[in-house]
Amino acid sequence: MKVVRSRVLGFCMGVRRAVNMTTAEAARVKASGKGKVYTFGPLIHNDEVLADLNVLDVEEITQPPDDMENISLVVRAHGIDPETENDLRGRGANIIDATCTNVKKSQLNAKALLEAGYKLFIAGDAEHAEIDGILGYAVSEDPNSFCKVVSSSSEAEAAAKMLYDTGKDAKTALIGQTTISETEYKSIGEEIKKYFPDLEIVQTICSATKDRQQALRELLEKVDAVLIIGGGKSANTRRLLAIAQESGKPCALVEKSSEIPPFFFSCRAVGLSAGASTPDSVIDDIEMELLR
Repeated sequence: MKVVRSRVLGFCMGVRRAVNMTTAEAARVKASGKGKVYTFGPLIHNDEVLADLNVLDVEEITQPPDDMENISLVVRAHGIDPETENDLRGRGANIIDATCTNVKKSQLNAKALLEAGYKLFIAGDAEHAEIDGILGYAVSEDPNSFCKVVSSSSEAEAAAKMLYDTGKDAKTALIGQTTISETEYKSIGEEIKKYFPDLEIVQTICSATKDRQQALRELLEKVDAVLIIGGGKSANTRRLLAIAQESGKPCALVEKSSEIPPFFFSCRAVGLSAGASTPDSVIDDIEMELLR
């Protein structure tokens, strides 16, 4: 069997930065002998990495205590809304802001566009933590402000029509979740443009996301089947799986080597792609299992 790795896979810059910041803070707190480190929600969508952090005495919380003196709270790469962050600081928390720099740009873009009078569309998953954080910045005192999350071209068309019916001359803009696929983003923009031809489309897709998806498409041309390695809760990993499924070639999503479907061991060439929150050690284990 031949195993071919995608030219782009594993930790992205934002995830690596968040993990490094968290481990550094855990080391500092341990050395001082005082305090505790928590992450606000799961730092990344990978159970192995979260288990490693637990060994370092880093725990995940979703409901911070009222008194947070001597507590270091890591804001994960997805970011949080400013109201929540200010509240946590007010309780005495030492905030370690590991928000991905690309996500932070999206947050500030949303704020600036609304302040400039744009009616704003946000392309992405309304339940995703990144979108929650962006929405926290997309606030306005203007009662006529408009901000709508759309997860598909059909939702975009419906939202655009609704806005057009109340203000056909509206100045509109579109930003997207950093992990959305270019194809999805383009189709959403095209639907909105049917009503608002002058729609301003802001390029917010992370370049690492685009490179990872393109690398997978290239990989699919060289192999018989492909394994997508990563957590099922990871948005960028699920999008990689969707791209693989669209190719028609056998594919599967696995988080560890024990989950490899038996079929893959009979293939001549298996490709490996991995989400942005997948550590190198997991990719190595899966490759070794296939070649065993």
